[in-house]
Amino acid sequence: MENETEVSEFILLGLNKVMELKNILFVIFLMLYLATLLGNGAIFIVVLTEQSLHSPMYFFLGNLSCLDIFHASTTVPNMLSGFLSELQIISFNNCMIQLFFFYFLGSSEAILLGVMAYDRYVAICKPLHYTIIMRKEICILMATASLSTGFLHALMHAVVTAHLPFCGPNHIEHFVCDTKPLLKLACGSAELSLMLLNTVTSCIAIGPFLITVFSYLYIIIFLLFKMQSQSGWQKPFSTCGSHLSVVALLYVPVLLNYMIPTVGTSSQRDMILTLMYSAITPVLNPLIYTLRNQEVKRALKKIWIKMTHFLEYKC
Repeated sequence: MENETEVSEFILLGLNKVMELKNILFVIFLMLYLATLLGNGAIFIVVLTEQSLHSPMYFFLGNLSCLDIFHASTTVPNMLSGFLSELQIISFNNCMIQLFFFYFLGSSEAILLGVMAYDRYVAICKPLHYTIIMRKEICILMATASLSTGFLHALMHAVVTAHLPFCGPNHIEHFVCDTKPLLKLACGSAELSLMLLNTVTSCIAIGPFLITVFSYLYIIIFLLFKMQSQSGWQKPFSTCGSHLSVVALLYVPVLLNYMIPTVGTSSQRDMILTLMYSAITPVLNPLIYTLRNQEVKRALKKIWIKMTHFLEYKC
């Protein structure tokens, strides 16, 4: 299909209504981004290097940390540059590339959280079969399926959006190239495209969300009725509580943002929701998992001691 667009570039308006606070916001989001890189990078390294953490749960946690780093890097640096420039211009092609990676990484993370919930269900409710069900090949297959589904979902968004006719205004009421604000700029009616994209996006989010909900409902029922020892509840509930916190931080704003199939929603509301799962959630994930996970804390402490001794030896 021939692209009918006459627009060669877009102008990202970003958080234009609070630009009087741009210096403060720049510092805040820069610190959040650096914390995201440091926290998730530390988890990825410790999972990769520590033999004691080479299990399915930490394999998926390492994948989640990678996705958090790249997802935040897709949106936050672009937003930071907007605080430093009067006019933030992005070419049409770069806008579509950013849109692709925004959906690819975001939807892959949403699916991966569902996979992590299933992993906890098997570990707690079927411990004798855990090593068979969640063997290495299956874990790699699940992670690959998450990325592949996210890739196809993002490709659909990028292709459909890129083939819409853009022939008028080129001001995007957002800090990132997202589908909703772009559809507002399309010439003619975009309701059908919006309905299609929102339906698929909602399914991508709701599917793993339902898997997560049912997995944890079954876990809670299992712990309450099958496990008599209260001391045996502590570790499963701690792990599940951490995962559920991450799930809520991601799924709630995503579903609020995409479940309503309309172009006329507030751009400021959409931006706040996008900020929650693209800038704030990635920095909270490492804190949630490490503060309540003794194994990760011990591994991080071990690596820190090794690094300290190495630096002392070099000095």
